Amino acid sequence: MMNVAPAIVVLGQNSVTVARKIITVLPGATLYGLAGRTSGVDVTFTNFGETLRELFVQGTPLIGICAAGILIRTLAPVLSDKREEPPVLAVAEDGSAVVPLLGGLGRVNDLARHIAEALDVKPAITTTGDLRLGTTLLSPPPGYHLANPDDAKKFISDLLAGAQVKLQGIAPWLNDSKLPIDPKGDLTIQVTERLVTPTVNCLVYHPATIAIAISGIIDDAVALVQQLLADAKLEKASVAGIFAPITAAADPAIHAVASALGVPARFFTQNQLESLLSQGYSPAQAVAIAATGTSPIITASPQIAIAIAPQPIDPNTIGQPRGRLAIIGTGPGGSQWMSPEVKEIIKSATDLVGYKTYLDLVGSLADGKQRHESDNREEEARAKMALDLAASGRYVAVVSSGDPGIYAMATAVFEVCDRDAKPEWDSIDIHVAPGISAMQAAAAAIGAPLGHDFCAISLSDILKPWSAIAQRITAAAEADFVIAFYNPVSKERTWQLAEARNILLRHRTPDTPVVLARNLGRSGQTVKAIALEELVPAAADMRTIILVGSTKTRTIKRRDGNIWVYTPRRYTE
Repeated sequence: MMNVAPAIVVLGQNSVTVARKIITVLPGATLYGLAGRTSGVDVTFTNFGETLRELFVQGTPLIGICAAGILIRTLAPVLSDKREEPPVLAVAEDGSAVVPLLGGLGRVNDLARHIAEALDVKPAITTTGDLRLGTTLLSPPPGYHLANPDDAKKFISDLLAGAQVKLQGIAPWLNDSKLPIDPKGDLTIQVTERLVTPTVNCLVYHPATIAIAISGIIDDAVALVQQLLADAKLEKASVAGIFAPITAAADPAIHAVASALGVPARFFTQNQLESLLSQGYSPAQAVAIAATGTSPIITASPQIAIAIAPQPIDPNTIGQPRGRLAIIGTGPGGSQWMSPEVKEIIKSATDLVGYKTYLDLVGSLADGKQRHESDNREEEARAKMALDLAASGRYVAVVSSGDPGIYAMATAVFEVCDRDAKPEWDSIDIHVAPGISAMQAAAAAIGAPLGHDFCAISLSDILKPWSAIAQRITAAAEADFVIAFYNPVSKERTWQLAEARNILLRHRTPDTPVVLARNLGRSGQTVKAIALEELVPAAADMRTIILVGSTKTRTIKRRDGNIWVYTPRRYTE
């Protein structure tokens, strides 16, 4: 319905239920709630006016579950060009009314109808043209572009005054409207993929019927495609998408052309093209036919072909997008430690892959996503599943706690890519989104124990031998690093922590500060400091991160009984 996901803004907890009902029909929407008065929202804000105006200026559709007046007064200072403004609607707190306010050219009435249907009410639409003509000529449906909006106001006024219109071209949405269509009408609506010069009594709509197929590496692809369109007198606004074999999904030229034309890139598998290729078509021709069902009108080279479909093309129903795999870190616990980037990825993803405990940490952001849960020890199987899902065109988020690159899933994914190297994985766009690591969170909770040189060592000997772990502990102790111990104790592994302490006591005094941080950011969080000689396996588990101070690490005892731990930045001889 729209290119930008809307923001739903609520001022009180009573509105959250209605907001969630709206999100069921607008799954990409973000729920904004006033701090201190709402809970269970995606984003909290403290200043309603600043938040609303910032979203509006960014072009974000706004759905305010509040009085219409407060929305109008708040946005009044930033209202300017109605062609640029996003849809703005007011929804009653109890869901009994849906009122479109701004964004007539952004299909606000269609959005109002969509929301009203979900709430089982009638939208309060007041636009005369929309009501009497049964369509909004200034805002055509997806798949059509109005070439001359400046002429539309007089055109619509003439229609409302009784003029009749003749229709040239095919557009079912116009035939099904209440327009006074007459072959002898004084006004004209022209629907065409061709470059035309509109006249004052003619509205021109360009249908998205052109498919551009690219099957190989092309020098200066953007300029070539634009020249081909110009030579054929085809309108760029009628290009529905750039189409290619899946083997070319990583080709930057394809994405450059798609970006230049403002259209998506979609891809076909070898199986989808095999029948056409067996008939002697070139790869580009086969792709063009698969996208449109018609033969190409332009075959510029073996690498490029252009075809026109009889009806607008919906790229979302053809081929598949380039698969995307994001390996994300949620931070050690609560959602307040998730980065904005990670939250956006989770919202945009189609599938979430991970250990159930970590997926649960995502909370309401996971609503509407396909969840793929697995045991925490099945990292390689999880990575393969995620890669296979992404190769099918899905947007997959592999969820780790903490930072995904520190003893977590980022390494597992790249290990599998390196070892197995399936050809279909080459097409995937892989991205790592960092998170706050457990050692950072633990350090912040008690001061600054990582204030100078430090290292991290996992005490798990499942993937590496204990001899290597012991060697690294010894080297880190001799080098006087602060050490962060990950995976210190499990049900099957209890002696390793005691052995690590014994190694450290050869190089550290018994009273060296040690920080034990458990369940960081979650219910039952505890952070405390003990002496190294007190470090025993019973003091930790797999939810504990341990920070062992260097010989320089110090503690500060406070009047309230708490302790700060820090490692000085300066070393004195």
